[in-house]
Amino acid sequence: MSQKINTLILGAAGRDFHNFNTFFRDGKYADRYDVKAFTAEQIPGIDDKMYPPELAGERYPNGIPIRPLKEMEKIIKEEDIELVVLAYSDLPYNYVMQQSARANAAGANFMLLGPKDTMIKSNKPVLSICAVRTGCGKSQTSRKVTGLLKKHGKKAAAIRHPMPYGDLVKMTWQRFATYQDMIDQNCTIEEMEEYEPHIKAGNIVFAGVDYKKILEEAEKEVDVILWDGGNNDFPFYVSDLEIVIVDPHRVGDEITYYPGQVNFIRADVIVINKADSAPEGSIEQLKKNIAEWNPDATVIVADSKIIVTDEEAIKGKKVLVVEDGPTVTHGNVTTGAGTIAAQRLGCDIIMNPEEFAVGSIKDTYEKYSHLKGSGILPAMGYGKQQMKDLEATINASGAEAVVIGTPIDLSKIVDIKLPYSLIKYDLDEKDGSLEPIIEEFVKKHFS
Repeated sequence: MSQKINTLILGAAGRDFHNFNTFFRDGKYADRYDVKAFTAEQIPGIDDKMYPPELAGERYPNGIPIRPLKEMEKIIKEEDIELVVLAYSDLPYNYVMQQSARANAAGANFMLLGPKDTMIKSNKPVLSICAVRTGCGKSQTSRKVTGLLKKHGKKAAAIRHPMPYGDLVKMTWQRFATYQDMIDQNCTIEEMEEYEPHIKAGNIVFAGVDYKKILEEAEKEVDVILWDGGNNDFPFYVSDLEIVIVDPHRVGDEITYYPGQVNFIRADVIVINKADSAPEGSIEQLKKNIAEWNPDATVIVADSKIIVTDEEAIKGKKVLVVEDGPTVTHGNVTTGAGTIAAQRLGCDIIMNPEEFAVGSIKDTYEKYSHLKGSGILPAMGYGKQQMKDLEATINASGAEAVVIGTPIDLSKIVDIKLPYSLIKYDLDEKDGSLEPIIEEFVKKHFS
């Protein structure tokens, strides 16, 4: 081996940057490695950028290139890569091992970094909300928890898992307290879906790229740090209480997806969400899996309470259902809140939105073929053109009304020329409760 280990990091503009910052830039073994490139996957339009020198540090004065994942073997050969590090989430185990096989076949070693080398310690109590898959219901659980903390007189900041799809230097750390903050900082639909519900609830949200700096800023303002996880990633911060959400619509994924099973095993509290729409036998199977993998976890069963803001706008009509993009794409969900609401109100759901999809939205159906014939239009909006394509697709649908199952009011971002109703959802515990758990958390850290 050479004096420094030539390294390639596989990512999706999130965990990869965090792992680089904590282990390869600032870690105690950082001088042993030379990171030659990142690769990008899952998110469109991020594979032709540069991790800038302002963030990469003094050992990388020219920054670090970000290239498409399909070029892995080419990069290994060109840069004499000795180590490939996988650093993104919501991945089936066979996919993880396929990337390992590609790396090994090209001559490189393969690595997954764990919590000890990537979690940052806060000087404030930390409570984390994570999941075993994208779309389990982290956001509604986070809102519930922050409400309980407020009840006990404690101010929390939600630090959101990274979604840095824009100017990375400007996004080193970000603070969102108003809707205008999101507009001013050019948030994508995906970012707004996560931030807006918190802002409406009166919470401050922090996000960005450098999570050490983000933590330092958040600690100045609040009593408690709430880690609001993304996909099924494990926390970036050492947590005093780990709450993990599982989904009865995807039983088995909690033990077959990376790194969701890490959360499943580590959890102090496991919330089985969506009980009100769960397939028969699914909750019992989840409880069996919990008993096998994490028998000491406290288990709470909850409904995902669906609220339709304007029933008359959609009831019994021919509708187009728009659901949260990441949840239904790499999250593989085909029954979202919008779909359930439409079914309950006797709507005639347009089953093939791919037939009138425009531009990048049409491409999304080609990439995520499980959505074809599902009756779902994914609310993709990683950039302005994709938002325009989404708008054009909605308005070309021929629907009588639109069911918006995204966590935000999509009509504020795209011009919907049809009647529509927003679908909201809250966590409603039916067996067990988060309230005594949060009460004990507050007592432990503030008595």
